[in-house]
Amino acid sequence: MVVRGAPAIGVSAGFGLYMGAKDIANKTDHYEEFKIRFLKICDEMFKARPTAVNLEWAIKKMKEIVVSGNDINDIKTNLKSASNLAANSAKNTVANTKVNITDITGDKKNIKSILKKLREESIKIYNEDIEINKKMGKFGASLINDGSTILTHCNAGALATAGYGTALGVIRAAIEDKKKIKVIADETRPFLQGARLTAWELMSDNIPVTLIADNSAGLLMRKGMIDGVIVGADRIASNGDVANKIGTYQVAVLAKENNIPFYVAAPLSTIDLNIKSGEEIPIEERDGKEVSAVFGKKIAPENVNILNYAFDVTPHKYISAIITEKGIARKPYDKSIEELFTIKR
Repeated sequence: MVVRGAPAIGVSAGFGLYMGAKDIANKTDHYEEFKIRFLKICDEMFKARPTAVNLEWAIKKMKEIVVSGNDINDIKTNLKSASNLAANSAKNTVANTKVNITDITGDKKNIKSILKKLREESIKIYNEDIEINKKMGKFGASLINDGSTILTHCNAGALATAGYGTALGVIRAAIEDKKKIKVIADETRPFLQGARLTAWELMSDNIPVTLIADNSAGLLMRKGMIDGVIVGADRIASNGDVANKIGTYQVAVLAKENNIPFYVAAPLSTIDLNIKSGEEIPIEERDGKEVSAVFGKKIAPENVNILNYAFDVTPHKYISAIITEKGIARKPYDKSIEELFTIKR
């Protein structure tokens, strides 16, 4: 897991596809060959992180530039078709030579112009993410009272985005509003994003932070030591169900049991309107070694069976509000989310 955090995955996809396109352009000046190879890269990248919808969102944006005019609404179908076409074409190739495509007609496109547009779009995705995070932060800051202690799970800060952060962006914005905020960061096993990233990020900004073990959140809530919870999201269904780092669901349940508001901060690009509920969100399962070892040191018996789901889904009934760059969505989420997408600003 080299890149993590849904917005960061989207930004990285933009830059990665531009770099891939440059490499292809060094090998061919034929548009159709360029397009097929580019779509093959899109296909491979699409499969890398299935839960984070920002990946698909960024791929679509970059793909639009190359496909130019084709119907790209169903990216999965198009990517699969491109892969099949590339595979069939590969039968007539030899290593390190151009694909001889004889069954495709049409005018050649200016690949240099396409590369320029891809570069501009990748930079735009990066810059817009920072701007979106700051807008989101301002909306979210209105939900946090002065003197609050906020629990956060995983890392949804500058290290998970192009900068500033989603959940941590809300905390930063509240502090910029002169509110005195304290943060409790849970460690977030097994990858320890809370311990390694969130704690470091907040300490670097001189924001008061206390690190806790994952399984102590309930006790702290019961003792009245937590006033609210803010997390990020990797994918949000149209009904408000939220997929986020594993462990988010149990924190949300604990928050509701203890009458503590549970907020989700995520850009509109994380909301998948094509998915009706969290039941449709694919959940990535990762290598069991992440659980049985910590930084290479084994902590579990050899050959023990391991389940290592990277994400879980929090039903919308546990979520107090969803904070976006265009405003705050509240129940019923299907209506409020739809309304946010109609706002032009």
